[in-house]
Parts: sequence; C-alpha cells; structure tokens
Amino acid sequence: MFTQRFSSTPRGARLARYLAVHQLHAWGLPYGTEPSDTTALLVAELAANAVTHGRVPGRDFELALTLHPDTLRIEVSDARGERRPPEPAGLRTPRPLADTGRGLFLVQAVAARWEVRDRLPIGKTVIAELDLPH
Repeated sequence: MFTQRFSSTPRGARLARYLAVHQLHAWGLPYGTEPSDTTALLVAELAANAVTHGRVPGRDFELALTLHPDTLRIEVSDARGERRPPEPAGLRTPRPLADTGRGLFLVQAVAARWEVRDRLPIGKTVIAELDLPH
C-alpha cells in the first residue's frame, strides 16, 4: 500500500499524479502502459476535485493506492465532507459549453467502479478501482 498526504494546491495535485505513476512503476506496472496512464488520469481528476471542491485551509488531501492481484484501488480523501460529489448513478450530463463538470464523467468512463464514502472523523473519500490485465 502507498499512502501520502499532499498540500491542497494545484502543485500538490500534480505531485500526487506523478508519485502515483512512480509507485505503479515500482510495483511492476511500467510508465506508459494502460494501467499507468489510466491511473494518472484518475489521480489527476480526483486530486483536482479534492483541491477545488474539498479544500479546507490548512488541511491536506490524502492519496492511497492499494495493489491487489487483479485490481488497483485509488482513494483520494479530503477534509470537506459536506461537499460530496454525486453518487455514480446521480451524475448529470454537463452542459455542452460548460468549462467544468466533466471530471467525474471521465472517472466513470475509465474506472471499473467508483464510489464516495464518509471519512471519519471528518471529510470524505472518493474511491476508484481499476481492473488490471492478467
């Protein structure tokens, strides 16, 4: 398992993405492979959401990666539990010309599963899972 806290800033979100693919490479999922590229996309979207919508001044967000034989679990936690994204079934299609609102659609498109859970004592965790090739 890999767990790291990051500052709730755009720089922290970029670092989370970089360290996630670095960790996958260390686990034997090389840079540039589909699992690595998909993980980079998922971590980038979830970390950006944590920084944009879940930021509490002075509080970090956390990235956790767990590698199972057939699955990679990505968890991004932030301190703002009252600002929950919609559940997967509740996503609404963004307006065609909207500048924002597509991140969770990307998550839903590339993750095998995703969900939102409360994080105790405060905050929330967005979990995305990737099915890995055999």
